[in-house]
Amino acid sequence: MPASAQEIARSLRESFRRASVKREPYRHWFLRDCLPASVVEEILALPIAAADLGGVSGKRELHNATRQYFDAPNRAAYGCVAAVAGALQDRQVTEEIERTFGARLDGSYLRIELAQDVDGFWLEPHTDIGVKTFTFLLYLSKDPAHADLGTDIYNTDKKWVGRSPFASNAGLIFVPSTISYHGFERRKIEGVRKSLVINYVTNEWRAREQLAYPEQPVLALEPVGA
Repeated sequence: MPASAQEIARSLRESFRRASVKREPYRHWFLRDCLPASVVEEILALPIAAADLGGVSGKRELHNATRQYFDAPNRAAYGCVAAVAGALQDRQVTEEIERTFGARLDGSYLRIELAQDVDGFWLEPHTDIGVKTFTFLLYLSKDPAHADLGTDIYNTDKKWVGRSPFASNAGLIFVPSTISYHGFERRKIEGVRKSLVINYVTNEWRAREQLAYPEQPVLALEPVGA
């Protein structure tokens, strides 16, 4: 039986509590075992193809036309998408995020991108400040060749200082600030590097169609379960 939103919410809360914190060059956390293993398999099996970069990269927004989200249509089409979105919308999960990581989520909106990065992909250093109030990069793909494909971390001079571990069902969390520089140095990608880019965004987010629940801010719903 597929995992329920309640089971996913429980798994997320447990992974948040076990997260290890690094304080330099800004506070960020590494996580393991974020989702039930069966949910990772379901997401990896989604019939959503990776898009061709067309030789262009550096910013995800350069490919807005082909990006995929856990949005309302995909929630309706796929059970695992609905369950993951439901868990991340759960008040107990968002309150755990606030307690553990210090983010302020009340009145924000859930946005989950299914990122499928192919060879030629790279991201320039950026901070995520502005309308994003929380960033959670949840790695999915299982290819052993992806072990060095974690997120790159930079200091305020945009100098490379480290890289997050990349493993299936592991993750990186930070609260966007003026110093939270991160990106992806160009390097060989075998196959498809799959991850979820999870953000909570303010009401100023214009692309409402990308949101999991465009009309429902978080912390405005009853918990989906303990």
